[in-house]
Amino acid sequence: MSLLSAIAAGIDVHKKFLAVAILSSEAPNHPLSTRRFGTTWQALEELENYLRAYQVTHVAMESTAQYWRPVWDWLEGKFELFLAQARSTQAPHGRKTDNADALRIARRLIAGDLTLSYVPPPPQRESRLLTRHVVTLKAQISDCRNEIETLLEQAHLKLTSVVSDTFGCSGRRILRALVAGETDPEKLAALGHQRLKVSREDLAEALRGTLTAAQKLVLRLILDRVDRLEKDIEEIDRALLSHQSEHAEALRRLCEIPGVGLWAAQQLVAEIGPSAAAFDSPGRLASWIGVCPGMHESGGKSASSRSAKGNRYLRRLVCQIAWAATLAKQSEARTRYFRLRARLGPLKAVWAVAHYMVRVIWKVLHCNEDFRHMQPQSLDPRTALQRAATLKRNLAKLGFTLTLTGPDLQPVPLPS
Repeated sequence: MSLLSAIAAGIDVHKKFLAVAILSSEAPNHPLSTRRFGTTWQALEELENYLRAYQVTHVAMESTAQYWRPVWDWLEGKFELFLAQARSTQAPHGRKTDNADALRIARRLIAGDLTLSYVPPPPQRESRLLTRHVVTLKAQISDCRNEIETLLEQAHLKLTSVVSDTFGCSGRRILRALVAGETDPEKLAALGHQRLKVSREDLAEALRGTLTAAQKLVLRLILDRVDRLEKDIEEIDRALLSHQSEHAEALRRLCEIPGVGLWAAQQLVAEIGPSAAAFDSPGRLASWIGVCPGMHESGGKSASSRSAKGNRYLRRLVCQIAWAATLAKQSEARTRYFRLRARLGPLKAVWAVAHYMVRVIWKVLHCNEDFRHMQPQSLDPRTALQRAATLKRNLAKLGFTLTLTGPDLQPVPLPS
């Protein structure tokens, strides 16, 4: 996109100050003004008045850590904003200054040479904040699980070897009993649920160990931290349900896709929007997520086809959806996976399924359509008779005789 008749501003964003340059599309080599501003509330108000004084219509800024966010929030709705990826604003080596960076951003905006980032509207950004924080909290719980396993191994307690979920009902009861000072393996084993896939004798043998006073203290602190994290996740889940209540129909349609549950649907809506309006084709969505083959060609030869790094939150989520979809019986995802696995291997096959799932998700959201499950394929009668003929020949080699009858109980001739 190039600007034919506009006054554009480029902002080089830093933590403590902003370098601003204003250009006219009619004379891009002659800046109208350059100036620096702070990043406080009053400085942003001065920046707005400065841009209005020059009748600026388009503003581009560089995506610098999180420092661009307050500037974007202040100017949003007042100017047409563009967020440029850092690589598209790089300066020639040895010629980098703050004012030159701002001028370069404005010139490239006018010329249409900037690679722009997708910035969702404010309500969607709020949903993103909630879902991404839940991902962070769950990662912290996973770290706590690893810390507990290390602690138990140091105490010669093999609980994680016989219990699959350390934070399940049985695991928590046993861990709390250990913190309380219980050392009898038989009493600890009695706390396990009867449905555990381990005998009481093996469980008691795995719990023949002792915790020191320091280890008990650390274990108690870790368990308390896990309880707090889980309460935080429950609170965010309630807030997220309320925040996305107006998108209930989109969530319902997404949950009909094999491998997509409510939590996955909430993340999808938070990341790409309830209608995926920012992506005019499924290919663009797949490219933005990073689940399509990359391209690195030179001299007519392809050096690499590795997928580019896209939205890391969605890459993780789409891979999980793809693995779950391969377990759904009579699903297109499962059929594609087993068809490709023999030739590509399991990892590349599921990566191809992830690309297929992204296209399905785009279709469901962008086109406002319900997911249609794959219908069982009807067997061609000729194919069935050929299979029966092959089976008849194989059975004849073993001394058996096969006779096939039709609905009218008359013998059906098989092809030779």
